[in-house]
Amino acid sequence: MAFFIATMSHPDGDGWNRHLDAHVAYLKELVAEGSLRASGRLVGTPLRSGFLIFTVADRTKAEALVAADPFAVEGLIESLTITEWDPLFGAFAAESSGHLPGLPSPFLQEA
Repeated sequence: MAFFIATMSHPDGDGWNRHLDAHVAYLKELVAEGSLRASGRLVGTPLRSGFLIFTVADRTKAEALVAADPFAVEGLIESLTITEWDPLFGAFAAESSGHLPGLPSPFLQEA
């Protein structure tokens, strides 16, 4: 399994308000099944924006999960980036590759 971070923004307005409950319900389903590890809004951004951390088999699966989000289905996502992430430090470090390019692999075990 790999980690992917999705960052999305969507316009503020009636569509957002109309589909918010469905969006939240969808995110809760993904948390329950284990593919969404964390999510939340980005504070201080000009548009409503969110940040999602997925653990899935590959980028195609991360893209499919975002595409099934009610905000995406309703065409409310204005911008989207999906990037693979290797969480070397912190809460998800035990699930990382444990390798930082340029340093020997055991460096994480010694820290």
